[in-house]
Amino acid sequence: GPSEEELFFRGEEHTLKKRRQVTDAEKWQKKLQENWENCAELNLSFQDLGDLYQVENFKRILQRLIRVEKLWLVDNSLTDLSAIRLPRCRELNVNKNHFTSFKQLPRVPQIQHLSLAENNIMTLSGISDFRHTPLESLILKRNPCEFQEGYRQLVFSSLPNLKMLDGIPKLPEDCSPPDIRFFFKMCTIL
Repeated sequence: GPSEEELFFRGEEHTLKKRRQVTDAEKWQKKLQENWENCAELNLSFQDLGDLYQVENFKRILQRLIRVEKLWLVDNSLTDLSAIRLPRCRELNVNKNHFTSFKQLPRVPQIQHLSLAENNIMTLSGISDFRHTPLESLILKRNPCEFQEGYRQLVFSSLPNLKMLDGIPKLPEDCSPPDIRFFFKMCTIL
């Protein structure tokens, strides 16, 4: 708010309240209100992160999410979270951001469901980093990599635990070895 001097010159000194010292108990209470470490589910979507300060503060909060299991970061103009580690995260939704590679994603060793729809992921390079995770469901809809030849077969061969890709369960033709799949072309419409 305005300074004491400004309030005095505007004739609003009656609105001036004595500033009091913040006690240690109040500081501790404020710290407890921002208890990101114990958060299990969190939706930080649509944050309108336009300033570098906002992005850095946002990343500072993400680094504190050591117990989060479900995290939604939809439409935040994020480009790189590779310095973030989410050790317990099982479900991560980063739709509608600006990721261009799997290498820019946070480290999520326990991930089961990952949604990356509407980013700008060009190739499947780096997808094998998720090979040793329990990833079961992956959504890559509306990314340029979706148009890569043999897209589904490449994804399923890179991720052996994967059961569902883009909302479609694993199909028999998704498991065919790369050299055999060229002998037949099959179109599956669900």
